[in-house]
Amino acid sequence: MFPFTFDPMYWLFIGPALLFMLYAQWRVSTAYNKWGRVRNTRGIPGVLAAEQLVRQNGLFGVNIRGIRGHLTDNYDPRNKTLNLSEATAQQDSVASLAIVAHEVGHAVQDHTNFALLRLRGGLVPAVNFGSQLGPLLFFVGLLLQFDFLMWLGIIFFSGAFIFALVTLPVELDASRRAMNMLTSSGLIVDPQEKRGARAVLTAAALTYVAALLTALFQLLYYIMLAAGGRRRD
Repeated sequence: MFPFTFDPMYWLFIGPALLFMLYAQWRVSTAYNKWGRVRNTRGIPGVLAAEQLVRQNGLFGVNIRGIRGHLTDNYDPRNKTLNLSEATAQQDSVASLAIVAHEVGHAVQDHTNFALLRLRGGLVPAVNFGSQLGPLLFFVGLLLQFDFLMWLGIIFFSGAFIFALVTLPVELDASRRAMNMLTSSGLIVDPQEKRGARAVLTAAALTYVAALLTALFQLLYYIMLAAGGRRRD
């Protein structure tokens, strides 16, 4: 990406997506700061909520452990582990419930063999490789005016777009499951808490929309440069 940052056209493509990413991050920060200070009615901390949801969903093979960091919560399907950051695990806030339920939603996806989650997991090695090699191949091809290298770089990088495209519905589905679990389990009983949990989950979903837009517009930028080179020939 770096060699292209001096091109005004690059910012014309990527700028709107980056601005949306900043907006999404602001929404996450705002929602978390607000609902992270609101105690849930039952006064239950995140780790106990996680244990209850794991048990109620029959996820007996799932382990719950603490990890360092801020908003680093995740579910790892490789070792069936629900990783909760210290704040999420210990706080009895509405935000903690929303985050925990979302990650349990991923555990339920794994338990039920949710196809898109499986697809996303299978894409990870190729995406990690292609997202690094793709721009390099493209840049070398652009310098050498070698169309084959440019389009090969585009093909490699397109994996990042496909990954973001698959990730968005996976995350939206996990959030949908989270809201259903929070209400059906009785962890959330107040309309205000429900509104707060949905605000946290919606803000988080925006970051995945922003990631998809960023990958899309960067891919379109590469295609525009490659097609432009061919027209000049």
